[in-house]
Formats: sequence, structure tokens, C-alpha cells
Amino acid sequence: MPKTALLLALALLGLPVAAFAQDKADNAPLPAICTAGGMAGMDMGAAKPDSSGTMAMDEAHEAMMAGMDKMQANMMAGMQASDIDVAFACAMIPHHQGAIAMARAELKYGKDPENRKLAEGVIRAQEKEVTGMLDWLARHSK
Repeated sequence: MPKTALLLALALLGLPVAAFAQDKADNAPLPAICTAGGMAGMDMGAAKPDSSGTMAMDEAHEAMMAGMDKMQANMMAGMQASDIDVAFACAMIPHHQGAIAMARAELKYGKDPENRKLAEGVIRAQEKEVTGMLDWLARHSK
């Protein structure tokens, strides 16, 4: 059933359309293209063997992974705060910074205009949210 028809049917039945949309976003599995064949579409000509002889990621994938690695470590450190509100903000800051790093990698290496526009929006939105969380933490650390 097309998404528009499904949403209309839910609305006509009096069911919460927003909750359905949220549940779909929260629980959506990755499309097969995201995981097909490991580094699907990676220019293996640009890949270099590492010291063990294993083919390493290209520069673009390395940039994305570096942002993700830093994000994971900092998120785990941030959620150690005993106050759950503080832990949430402290974990979300690196999460947003990871999104910014990935978006910057897209702008540096990506070619698709739609994804590049999305990346620019991610950077603007996430920088604003990081600033807001840092301000909140500053007000609540006294």
C-alpha cells in the first residue's frame, strides 16, 4: 500500500498518524543497499592495503569512520553522569558532533546534490543543538 494511502487510512480510522510515522522512523531497518557486499560501491582502486595486507578503506570512508569512532567513545563517557538529564545532554553532544563529522565528510567527498544539501542542513541544525545543550549544561552545573 502506498504511504499516502496508508496514512489516509489511519487518519480515517482515527488512529494516530504521527505516532505511526514516529514508530516507523524509530524502528525502520536499514535498506539492503546499505549493507550489500560490505563497502558496496567503494572504489576499490582507491583502497590501499594496510600493514597486514588487508585492503583498507578509502579516504572518504575513513573520514566517516573517524567521526563515528570519536562519537562512540565520547557518548559512552558522557552518559556516565549520575543525573539522567545531564547524562542525556552529555551523550547527545558527541552524537550530534558525529552527525556533523559525517556531514562534513559528505561535503568533502560526496557528489549527490540532494545529499550535499542534506549535509549542509545537518551541520546547521546539529551545531545549533550542540550549542543549546552546552548552554543548558552551563546553566545546570552551578
